[in-house]
Amino acid sequence: MDAYQIIKKPLLSEKAYAGIPVKKYTFIVDVRATKTQIKSAVEELFSVKVDRVNTVNVAGKYKRQGRNEGYTSKRKKAFVTLKDGEKPIAFFEGLV
Repeated sequence: MDAYQIIKKPLLSEKAYAGIPVKKYTFIVDVRATKTQIKSAVEELFSVKVDRVNTVNVAGKYKRQGRNEGYTSKRKKAFVTLKDGEKPIAFFEGLV
């Protein structure tokens, strides 16, 4: 998989904002991606060195709207921590 296919988008939530000052970033990634693929994709896209990657598989929620019902899409979240002394990712600098 290409790095752009692995990293789908950054996750911008209240909990994700709390990790930005300590260089811990959250991304929505492809559900088939492994931790090593996520690490190499982040290093390639943002030119940084990754210390560790933690992942969480999120199941789809059951939703109803009127008589229509179904599940939202399942997704995978990746929590990426950068190495000490590494510069922060420029995309997230203006968000804190």
